[in-house]
Amino acid sequence: MNYRHSYHAGNHADMLKHAILLRMAQLLQRKDAPYCYLDSHAGTGLYDLAAEAAGKTGEYLDGIARLWSRSDLPPMIAALRDAVAQHNPDGQLRYYPGSPQLMADLLREQDRMILSELHPEDAELLRQNFAYNPQVAVHQRDGYELPKAFLPVVEKRALWLLDPPFEKTDDLSRSVKAMQLAIQRMRQTVIALWYPIKDQRLLRDFYRQVSTAELPKVLRVELNVRPADNAMGLNGSGLMLVNPPWPLWEELDQVLPWLADQLAQSGAGDWRMDWLVGEP
Repeated sequence: MNYRHSYHAGNHADMLKHAILLRMAQLLQRKDAPYCYLDSHAGTGLYDLAAEAAGKTGEYLDGIARLWSRSDLPPMIAALRDAVAQHNPDGQLRYYPGSPQLMADLLREQDRMILSELHPEDAELLRQNFAYNPQVAVHQRDGYELPKAFLPVVEKRALWLLDPPFEKTDDLSRSVKAMQLAIQRMRQTVIALWYPIKDQRLLRDFYRQVSTAELPKVLRVELNVRPADNAMGLNGSGLMLVNPPWPLWEELDQVLPWLADQLAQSGAGDWRMDWLVGEP
């Protein structure tokens, strides 16, 4: 496994993924009942944007850096920016919290987290970052195994971020199978599967697999910052949201056009949101 999120932390894909993830957690917390957050490919938890890895790609400059000093952010995006600001108390953007840290900052006394990271160095850093927190369990293992290993959870509510590196061509199909298993073991699991928008042929097959996978409600959310047929690589990203909490889709209907406009890198950005399975 070669993927290291430190090269990509705070980019446009993180803006979409983390804004939605935070909002889903906030909506789950409308009830006092506990929930368990699971993260399949957790990384290290916190990233130094001044370090060599982030500086080598500079991807955060077209992500969090574009939003950092804005005073006109939609509430969902402002919540993400404010969550990042907690780790930059001097007001200067240097550190970017990954999904484990963002979600740990939201934990209530009754909630807990299960984090999985296969890369040995990143898994050790992740353990060190959360060694102080008894609500967080860190496992060095294949993130696709989380449903079989940990679902159902005793809290009876679960939010799972499935966020593979997509280094292999079968990661999309493995993701669909993992979601199927999660729902079979605990039908009310809320799932956010992140995926890159690159190969349109692979994506068409992926959409078909999701739509026929016998999942409950599935909302497809996508954000493109460059034309989908651009040869530069990561032109955009998407989330398959299984059992998304209301009124997330109504809020995204306002947020996605704004993000597409503000994060576009080549011409106009665009977005898509529709129900692949079911509809509320």
